[in-house]
Amino acid sequence: MHVLITADTVGGVWTYVRELVSGLARRGVRVTLISFGNIPTADQLAWLDGLPEVDYRATAFRLDCQADLELSAKYVDQVVSEVKPELLHLNQYYYGSLACNVPRLVVAHSDVVSWWHAVHGHEPPESTWLSWYREIVSRGLSRADAVVAPSRWMLDAATRHYLRPANGLVIHNGRSPFLFHPYVPKDDCVVSVGRLWDCGKQVSLLAEHKMPVKTYIVGSEVHPDAAYRAGLHDAVGRSRVHFKGPQSEAQLAMLYARASIYAATSRYEPFGLAPVEAAFSRCALVANDIPTFRELWDDAACYFNANDGESLRAAVERLNEDPGLRVEYANRAYQHARRQFGAERMVDSYMNLYQQLAFRQSAAA
Repeated sequence: MHVLITADTVGGVWTYVRELVSGLARRGVRVTLISFGNIPTADQLAWLDGLPEVDYRATAFRLDCQADLELSAKYVDQVVSEVKPELLHLNQYYYGSLACNVPRLVVAHSDVVSWWHAVHGHEPPESTWLSWYREIVSRGLSRADAVVAPSRWMLDAATRHYLRPANGLVIHNGRSPFLFHPYVPKDDCVVSVGRLWDCGKQVSLLAEHKMPVKTYIVGSEVHPDAAYRAGLHDAVGRSRVHFKGPQSEAQLAMLYARASIYAATSRYEPFGLAPVEAAFSRCALVANDIPTFRELWDDAACYFNANDGESLRAAVERLNEDPGLRVEYANRAYQHARRQFGAERMVDSYMNLYQQLAFRQSAAA
């Protein structure tokens, strides 16, 4: 089988694509991979060194620019005509409406409207740009042979804010457990991943009250608005929060390994790879009580009241003061992640879907 996959190189989608493409290649699937956005660094591309059968094509088309999207769609069409894949796996809504006659699946990783609704509690204000955005998302979803979301919550959000896909299903994102270190001795500390000013990740909850143990936030701490920056740092100075800044994958894996607790603070989270990575590192999960985390983690996480910094502090204190309970939650998270969120399980699910779509195409021919 030959699959063409689109990707962007920013954030979790690139990690997801790396796990997927590596697994597909091990199963003998031929992959043509096209990326958009920033050209990847050498470190970001290192995983491709052992996969010579993957045809990788980097582009610098911007995904937030209408003109670039139109040009990039023409480029994808040209590549499809050149390499003749049997299936398109599209990680951006826009390309779901390509004119080529090839079965395609679109993955609903996230979207602007569901983000706005989760963060602000209401629909975003109407604008010319938003009308255009709703149109391209709806068109991409409607023309897909299958729409995949990483959680039921995200699939329902796509249905609620755009349209009900004709063939929608959930495939959890996955990570490779061997990349993490579940047997390293733990320190009494908390780790969380996210930019301080990101309202969706809202790691700023950790700075609202003095934490009972050292707390490390991985990600940029400098807000682009200087007026807002000072207030955040005043709060951080009183909270025992320490910033590690952006970290390499190896550095982050060691932070997870030494941390006893991972704080999953997001108020908008279609899935969340960082909690999975922390669970594979045998961290106890303290999670915001939002539908996605309840769906994905069930009783494998310790929850705090939704978006409540004091409740978060109390949950961390409870686990820190009861080592036995903390270890119990760490083991629950680890075992749950092994059962539900391994990369091999994800790749198997996509392989099954690819085969179904290819069969339908051949039967219809």
